[in-house]
Amino acid sequence: MVNPFRILALILAVSFTALAARADQTDPRLDGLFVELHETDNPHKARLIERSIWNVWLYSKSPTLELLMGRVVNAMGKQKFGEALELLNTVVTIAPKYAEGWNKRATVYYLLGQFQASIADVERTLDLEPRHFGALSGLGLIYNRLNREAPALDAFERALTVNPHLEQAEAEVQRLRGKVKGKSI
Repeated sequence: MVNPFRILALILAVSFTALAARADQTDPRLDGLFVELHETDNPHKARLIERSIWNVWLYSKSPTLELLMGRVVNAMGKQKFGEALELLNTVVTIAPKYAEGWNKRATVYYLLGQFQASIADVERTLDLEPRHFGALSGLGLIYNRLNREAPALDAFERALTVNPHLEQAEAEVQRLRGKVKGKSI
């Protein structure tokens, strides 16, 4: 019987051989990608740039991390959040400076309804990668769930500062501005 994790690892290895050995939030290519993201008015090009940024954030120079993150994505796709959480606990333990490990764990905590733990992991993600528009948007979603409109608005606005092409964040900013207007933040 073929081991699906071995196949996944092989696919990941082949698919991302074009990435430089240094691929995470410290990758020097990110600066140029963020400049391109701000300069484009083309929505299709913006999506391609976003995908490139996510690819850089997700993959690391560590085959172990790549294998673990592949398993995390697989578990999340199957809604096996407990399994994903266990894997991510390992990821953040062995690679505490890997922002995407913290971001994915924040996502799992959110899906499990553990909002304070999710916020803590988003904050750790942003300490490592302040431009992480996914984490900023996620923070807005968390605050929305907690009915904290002013912090949600702030998080979505910060996400748009980093990536002006986030349609959902723009919609939330428009919705929340009307509610927060006139209230003290």
